[in-house]
Amino acid sequence: MVRHLVAFTTFLLALTLLQADCTAKAPANNPNQTLPNVVVILADDLGWADVSYHGGYIKTPQIDKLAKEGVELDRFYVCPMCSPTRAGLMTGRYPIRFGLARAVIPPWRDFGLDTAEVTLADVMGQAGYKHRGMFGKWHLGHSQRKWHPNERGFTEFLGHYNGAIDYFDLTREGERDWHHNYQPSDQTGYSTNLIAAGAAEFIRRSAKDGPFFCYVPFNAPHSPFQAPQKYLDQYKHLAPKSSGKKKKGNKSIKQTLAAMVTCMDDGIGQVLTAIDDAGVRDNTIVWFFSDNGGIKSVKENNLPLRGDKLSVFEGGVRVPACIRWPAGIKGGRKVTAPMANIDVLPTLMSIAGKNQHGGKPLDGLNVLPNITGETNQLDRDLFFYHGQSGNQSELYALTTPQWKLVVLGPNIIESDFKSDKHQRMLFAIHKDPFEKNNLADQHPDVVSQLGKRLVEFRKLQPQNSVPAYGGGRGDFKAPKAWKIPAQ
Repeated sequence: MVRHLVAFTTFLLALTLLQADCTAKAPANNPNQTLPNVVVILADDLGWADVSYHGGYIKTPQIDKLAKEGVELDRFYVCPMCSPTRAGLMTGRYPIRFGLARAVIPPWRDFGLDTAEVTLADVMGQAGYKHRGMFGKWHLGHSQRKWHPNERGFTEFLGHYNGAIDYFDLTREGERDWHHNYQPSDQTGYSTNLIAAGAAEFIRRSAKDGPFFCYVPFNAPHSPFQAPQKYLDQYKHLAPKSSGKKKKGNKSIKQTLAAMVTCMDDGIGQVLTAIDDAGVRDNTIVWFFSDNGGIKSVKENNLPLRGDKLSVFEGGVRVPACIRWPAGIKGGRKVTAPMANIDVLPTLMSIAGKNQHGGKPLDGLNVLPNITGETNQLDRDLFFYHGQSGNQSELYALTTPQWKLVVLGPNIIESDFKSDKHQRMLFAIHKDPFEKNNLADQHPDVVSQLGKRLVEFRKLQPQNSVPAYGGGRGDFKAPKAWKIPAQ
């Protein structure tokens, strides 16, 4: 069934590329530039309700403005965690195909994004984007030079290799993880501010010689929970209440997370201001989304969606997202067609006028016709998988236009997904988006049909794939300044 899905996806991609080819190129502010500039902004662990345009308690005026001026992507899906989402974004393919779906890449892991995969940065380079900058969190391999961002299509990199660095001293495992291209950087400051400033400077510089591609994967609001005092002060009302004298530093995760999000929002505003100052606002695409749902420890993060980060329920994989392109997309609308991180590459590829990218068949679709409003229809299936804890505790989901099947339990290749060890939940997702009513007992035929497709999907994972998160650490010691040896 998965092979049939790929064949159909490839056909549909080719068709939509042809449809979009005539309308993709928009007029530019620079008469010598026809291709739009592209800025992709990725938040880290930003939940559905962590933006104020979804009615949340956190102030996000810049993200709200971006969604209002652009198109709100109401059903935008990603993987349940960091590295897989980034891998799917970079390749336009399900990361299970190249072994990067099970878990994230921890500091001690000798693993990275398969070098046989063509990346989004590669594609933009092929399309004529001379300047291709990345600013922020990589998380796609750091132990060998072949996995470095500068080896994967980016002409400039500023940021960190690992997840969960200290926001103030920029360390992970006791060593500074902050780099400019291949070399350790001596920059100091709060990482969110450094990322925003680096991206803004790149935009101002590159706009003179466009088109440019700028990838901005913030590490906020991922743990560790740390924020500048001026942002914490905006959320004093969320601090823990105590009867005695308040201790210095007494703050809740909820307060700190809110402060981190608002700081990131200001950083996004800095990036948008740079676009305006460079005079390229009209012909610059800005695509924003989160890499997965919000964390479980803050209950309000994903409401009213069910579930959280690391789950395959909607709260883990459906995230805030929007896109703005004044010259090419009429703003002020909401699109409800199901889209995903794997759609970014084929969509930008079509906008850049490329019909082929020289890589393996894509799973993602060109969703430009849906974003522009040319069509409202997008009947497609989406697969989700998470196995970070190991084979005995895996999570699967398959969403179709009508149904969503969730299976929790041991590896479904090694054991029957209908066993007593598995939980099976079937939701009529088109009318039950909050996954409240389990219809598995009423529709065993649907469970069986979709379950078999999940088994086929799970079989795509190669033997040489990223291991479960916990194993392999041993007596690992981080390399000095996280410098990758030249090879």
